[in-house]
Amino acid sequence: MEKTTIINLNKRFEEYAYQQDGIEYWLARELQELLGYTDWRNFLNAITKAKESCKTTNEAVSDHFVDVNKTIPMPKGASKIVEDFMLTRYACYLIAQNGDPKKEQVAFAQSYFAIQTRKQELLEERIQLMERLQAREKLAATETELSKNIFERGVDNKGFANIRSRGDWALFGGNNTSEMKRKLGIKENRPLADFLPTITITAKQLATEITNFNVKKNDLKGESNITHEHVKNNQDIRKLLGKSGIKPEELPAEEDIKKLERRVKTMDKEIAKKNLKGM
Repeated sequence: MEKTTIINLNKRFEEYAYQQDGIEYWLARELQELLGYTDWRNFLNAITKAKESCKTTNEAVSDHFVDVNKTIPMPKGASKIVEDFMLTRYACYLIAQNGDPKKEQVAFAQSYFAIQTRKQELLEERIQLMERLQAREKLAATETELSKNIFERGVDNKGFANIRSRGDWALFGGNNTSEMKRKLGIKENRPLADFLPTITITAKQLATEITNFNVKKNDLKGESNITHEHVKNNQDIRKLLGKSGIKPEELPAEEDIKKLERRVKTMDKEIAKKNLKGM
């Protein structure tokens, strides 16, 4: 396919896109024209096949293919209501995949929507990964603040490790830090939080933040008093999670945060590369 053809088709597909409540969509009757179909019944066959494909991916068909009526003009000033569909980008991708690849427009659409759909998936995945990374960074900062606070109140590094482990014991239903590492298959020299899901990291961070606040507010001193405070806060957070049926010790380990950081960098390069290609 010639470069000028690709540029022109790309421009047309973008021009036919609509926006509603932040959601991008195309109208089936207009997509029919874009894909070079002259007969609606033939195009409707491609839509029907696309809906079946949508079902196999466990996506709700109604989320991607929305039935709408469209009024078209008829001779002598009359009008006629015809069926139409609002189609998400994913729906367009499935229709293109079930279309006639011998049509130049269909061949273009198959690549166009496939790349765009993949780009959106990458962005959504990146957001989820970044939320976990940011939660981990926030926990690290809060724990650093706690270590400084308690060091000023007569607790050394060993005492800090004990306080943190007792906090984990309270949060994880009687499993201290070392026991949770064994339970999740984590090496002893690696931080437990590097393998926890976002919800658990956030829970640990909140409990630690409360401990920091009360240590300073009540001027708590000594390992025993601060341990009691930290255990109480983790128990309170555990109860809160329990109201939603969440038991932190039963959640599986997630990807090593170090590998995740590398994966985010790789994803950023892939997204940037697609943007440079005009996607």
